[in-house]
Amino acid sequence: MEENVNGKIEFGHTSVMLTEAVDGLNVKPGGVYVDATAGGGGHSFEIASRLGGSGRLVCIDQDPDAIAAASKRLERFGNVTLVRSNFSNIKSVLFDLGISGVDGVLLDLGVSSWQLDAPQRGFSYHHDAPLDMRMSQDGTSAYDIVNGAAPGELVRILSLYGEEKFAKNIVRAIVRAREQKPIETTFELAGLVKEAYPAKARQKGHPARKTFQAVRIAVNRELDVLEDGLQGAFDSLVPDGRLSVITFHSLEDRIVKRTMNDWCTGCTCPPDFPVCICGKKPRAELVNRKPITPSEDELEHNNRSRSAKLRVCRRLEAR
Repeated sequence: MEENVNGKIEFGHTSVMLTEAVDGLNVKPGGVYVDATAGGGGHSFEIASRLGGSGRLVCIDQDPDAIAAASKRLERFGNVTLVRSNFSNIKSVLFDLGISGVDGVLLDLGVSSWQLDAPQRGFSYHHDAPLDMRMSQDGTSAYDIVNGAAPGELVRILSLYGEEKFAKNIVRAIVRAREQKPIETTFELAGLVKEAYPAKARQKGHPARKTFQAVRIAVNRELDVLEDGLQGAFDSLVPDGRLSVITFHSLEDRIVKRTMNDWCTGCTCPPDFPVCICGKKPRAELVNRKPITPSEDELEHNNRSRSAKLRVCRRLEAR
């Protein structure tokens, strides 16, 4: 985020793999497309520019700040509709808009750089702010989870969503601290994690990185909504329609890879069966056999893109 000369906050966000992700959609004039995680509108702007005055673009985001930013960025286009919702609701959003099928869906997962850079949102251990981390700005917050979850549940969250091998040490520190007073800020949580970390392990990046990732995923139910969102997006595609998905950590990427591979897999009968009896046919094909990663030039100019992977598939079957 940036502050302009009038002292107002503006969004400054660099879209990851902008060209590659939109290329994956194979945008056709007159087509219907969905940017289901619109953020500040970077990918949306590129899609709308390629559509020109024809076709239609639906932009979805659960963050009201994102909707406001994208609305401003896309105001020149008359064929763009913005909807505040979670991308897992894509089918109901399209139904409400009277859209029966789309030619492409883009999902750019995870937290936006401008959300990380907004101290008041409480996503980052680099800024001292109230524990929040809610992308939608509604519902259960990081404060609620850190102070209210049972110790066993906290260990599960840090181990599963953060792949944090020191989860038990960290949770013990959290429980001791919250027995004295609530843990209210990002710096308080980051400090507790650092103290719980073995000295040697502190040399490998910031100790709180995995904990903050895990809590954020739990707050926003990111892995739960991902599975629903992927299926909803695929179900919304017309034949030859494309799904383009950018992930930022291994948990997301495993789900996307597994789901796409399942769509692309045909007969599952044992190899020694003379004929297929399962009747399973591939529903999609991968556009790229291996995930696309950021170019060296992008990595040089946007360090936050370093963990990104792009996977694209094309729907084969009739709906």
